[in-house]
Amino acid sequence: MDTNKPVHINSMNFEKAISKGIVLVDFWAPWCSPCRAMEPVLDSLAGSVEGKALITKLNVDDNPSISSRYGIFSIPTMIIFHNGKEIRRFTGGQPAEKLLKIINDQYNK
Repeated sequence: MDTNKPVHINSMNFEKAISKGIVLVDFWAPWCSPCRAMEPVLDSLAGSVEGKALITKLNVDDNPSISSRYGIFSIPTMIIFHNGKEIRRFTGGQPAEKLLKIINDQYNK
């Protein structure tokens, strides 16, 4: 698995993907302009956190049950999980530095 890029996940592998370690899930859709604007940020972040965290993307249109379970009403929404437990949530575009700091802080706990 190439962890230098965000990994696309779905309802079939979501639970496994978030179960171990630090995982950022980007809830997005292809038609969402702010979501597409986050792509280079998440690409950069994936390379920066390799070995510390996994950066993933979940298409809300293709996975409505997961989106509903986590109350995703606006995209992009990013949720950071640690060992399957939600630790932080952001709605809207976020700077890579902010996401990186949260991931590093969680990793260093």
